[in-house]
Order: sequence, then structure tokens, then C-alpha cells
Amino acid sequence: MGLYTDAASADSHRVRLVLAEKGISVEIVEVSPTGPQPEDLLWLNPYGETPTLVDRELALYDARVICEYLDERFPHPPLMPIDPVSRAKAKLVISRVERDWYRLLELLERQDKRKRPAARRELSEGLTASADIFETGTPFFLSEELSMMDCALAPLLWRLPFYGVDLPEEAAPIVAYGERLFEREAFQLSLTEAERAMRPA
Repeated sequence: MGLYTDAASADSHRVRLVLAEKGISVEIVEVSPTGPQPEDLLWLNPYGETPTLVDRELALYDARVICEYLDERFPHPPLMPIDPVSRAKAKLVISRVERDWYRLLELLERQDKRKRPAARRELSEGLTASADIFETGTPFFLSEELSMMDCALAPLLWRLPFYGVDLPEEAAPIVAYGERLFEREAFQLSLTEAERAMRPA
């Protein structure tokens, strides 16, 4: 099994975090988003994008598709609920995280500096407005156990200081939640050197 990954991309980080949480060994191929793309990546993925997972004859792209495949292919520990209703609700949460917050993170990752202040403000306000959801008394997002929702949120929260997104005092539950995730051994294993540099010790 091999994974083509961008060392600084939140989407690639999501996949690496799922791999680490499940203890899956995989050959990592780092791809620069600005450099020449490996020829085999262009053959495996029509968009030539990362992350791209190769498992024998199967090639998958899109972070959410890859993460769900890994959870089904390696079911222990499970990162998605078993019953259909809870599973659908978790997928809806992940979809909203992608639409509402990852969209803004992508704007911050791009070089268009004119859009960055508005994206920073919108991301900070959007997270802060959701702070009460993180204050439920459970160690993970709406759950006693780590789930795919956490694997989507952790890479996003890790990048906030790097992109200048400040969270106000009202967002303290989100900050505390993020710190709990960052302390996990699997999260630390999922980090690339580029990602570690985003939060120097």
C-alpha cells in the first residue's frame, strides 16, 4: 500500500492521521504541490492530486473517500459508527467541516493574499460560533471514542496559528479539544517535518 501525499496539506494529513490511528504501514511518497508531478501519480489519478492511495490494483483519491475505505478495509479500531443513522450523522458533520472550514483553509493555503484576511475572520467566527458543541463533556467530538470526525478536525485546528487565525476566549473549548488531540501518539506520528514547523515548540 502506498500514499502520495503533500507534506503540508490538511487533506493529506487527514489520511496520514487515519493510517496512524489504525497502525497501518504504508509507503509514503511526498509530492510537492508546485514541483513536477510523478508520472505514475498522473496515471493513477486523473487530477494528479494528493492524497492518492494505492492498494494493489486499486487507486483512490479524495481524502474522505480514502479515509472511509481505510476504515472499512481495516475495521479495528472503528472510526465510524456501525449503525446507519449515527454513521449518516457523522458523515454529515464531516461534510459540513469540509464545506464550512476546509474551504476557508484552502483560501489561506493559496498565495492570493487579498482573500486571506476575510478567510481568517470567517474561519475564526465560524469556529467560535460552534464552540458550545465542543463543550459536551466528552473527550472527543460528540463521542467518548476518537472518530473520523476528529481525524477531519485535528489537521484543521493544528494549522490555525500558522495561518494567523486567532480564536477568542469564547472558543476556549475548541482550543482545549485540539490540545487533547495533538497529545495523542498517533497524531504526533502523523505529522511531517513541514507540519511540525507550523507549531514550533
